[in-house]
Amino acid sequence: MIEIKKLGDQIIILNSDLIETIEATPDTMIVLTTGRKIVVKDSVDEVLKKVIEYRRSIHEGIGIKPE
Repeated sequence: MIEIKKLGDQIIILNSDLIETIEATPDTMIVLTTGRKIVVKDSVDEVLKKVIEYRRSIHEGIGIKPE
């Protein structure tokens, strides 16, 4: 789960496994596998970094080291 900020400064926790695409349109839009679209303040790079950090923390927790 990652923490992101919507345009109205509302913080939400998002299940990163549901992310299908992240687009800069020019606002950052996250499209979920459910078809829902969320526009956020975080940049594409920030969202990607949060997803990578979250997944890395999961793998470290079960003893898998990233390459």
